[in-house]
Amino acid sequence: MLQLKQFRYNVDNLGYLVYSKKYAMAIDGGAPGDILSFIKSRGLNLLFVTNTHGHADHTSGNGPLLRESNVRLLVYEEIEDAEIELEGRKIRVYNTPGHTVDSLCFHIDNALITGDTLFNGTVGNCFSGDVKGFYLSVKKIMSLPESTVIYAGHDYVEEAMNFASRLEPDNEYIKIFLQNYTPAHVSSRLTEELRVNPYLRFNERSIIGLLKRNGLPTKTEWQRWQSLMTID
Repeated sequence: MLQLKQFRYNVDNLGYLVYSKKYAMAIDGGAPGDILSFIKSRGLNLLFVTNTHGHADHTSGNGPLLRESNVRLLVYEEIEDAEIELEGRKIRVYNTPGHTVDSLCFHIDNALITGDTLFNGTVGNCFSGDVKGFYLSVKKIMSLPESTVIYAGHDYVEEAMNFASRLEPDNEYIKIFLQNYTPAHVSSRLTEELRVNPYLRFNERSIIGLLKRNGLPTKTEWQRWQSLMTID
């Protein structure tokens, strides 16, 4: 079974090391010193470096990590909707455009590294301008088992729950979500996201009612997603 180690850097950025008994892959390795120290302490060999997308705060660690011997950079074009093998275990890579054109998510056993596509409690900005693509990417994530553990590219939990509370002050699950939050290891299960993250709840009666009160279109699921993306 593959294991996953989370690294915090730049205050709220979150990077990851996926590893087996012998080998490792860095995803958004913006804490190269800490990553290399961890690799050395475990006697691992770093094989691959890759990213959830090309923004500089996610790629900043690539250079130092690639200076290690026998390390290969896996770029978007070769891994989108493909599989990466690490000591016989497969990592599924999903193409999830929306935040950026080159956004990817990495499915490792029951964990999903989502970059800036899906945060714990919210979603990323649609810098690509492809709102429809973003909607389809979110739908793809929502189709995964509800036990899937979400590991995002930033820790925005408190801000996200403040926003969710403004939208749904009576949502009892928001308080529970915050009680389970720890900055030392930021994660959530998809089932929790489906209870508190408004951007995954566009079919919920309370969210539809909120959109209607704001005079926003709600007739179709696609309209509800577009409407949600306009609320601030």
